[in-house]
Amino acid sequence: MRSRRRQRLAGRVLGVAGLTAAVGAIAVLGTGYTTATVAGDSMNPTYPQGARVFFERIDAGEVGRGDVVLHRAEDRSETRPLLRRVIGMGGDHVRQSPGGPVTVNGVPLTEPYVKDGDPSGIPFAYDVVVPEGTLFLLGDYRANSFDSRFALDEQSGGVAATAVEARALDNRTELVLLVLTALLGLLGAVGGLAVETVSLVARRGSRSFHPPAPAGRGR
Repeated sequence: MRSRRRQRLAGRVLGVAGLTAAVGAIAVLGTGYTTATVAGDSMNPTYPQGARVFFERIDAGEVGRGDVVLHRAEDRSETRPLLRRVIGMGGDHVRQSPGGPVTVNGVPLTEPYVKDGDPSGIPFAYDVVVPEGTLFLLGDYRANSFDSRFALDEQSGGVAATAVEARALDNRTELVLLVLTALLGLLGAVGGLAVETVSLVARRGSRSFHPPAPAGRGR
């Protein structure tokens, strides 16, 4: 009897723990991460058209230089979020001459990700200081990207940092761990339910069993 009670208790604990872990992991996955399919060619070759990209949702204060971010378009003619790389942040001095490297605060950027090794892509120069609270964003395919360079008259090309919705995931370890936690939690919940069910069935079986009465002695 005691062993069955322990078995039921163990099953209940396993089930509750597994369900809690699964629900927590699924909640984090649902609210903290998202995916999107690249519709254009502006981030080629890093994210070519048609690529499925995983993102982590972040706040404006979590954005850093070099991040590839998904942001809301401030131009009403574009309804879909845009994918661009953060080159400069509020207060940064960003400049470039045709064919030359992009410089941020006087330091030339090393950009192995740009298409065909061309960090310019367009035959005009720009020299701006990024307004506070905004980001200077460029595509990796500089010859085919509508980005901050084409809005220099509006906040020096800066896009509001609050327009950023998510950051592309370079390292998916945390995402994989969350998925594994959700799967293992579900397995634990099912396993715990199975253990408790088996214990209850065995208990009811023992209660319904009545041994035959001993045969009377002959006279």
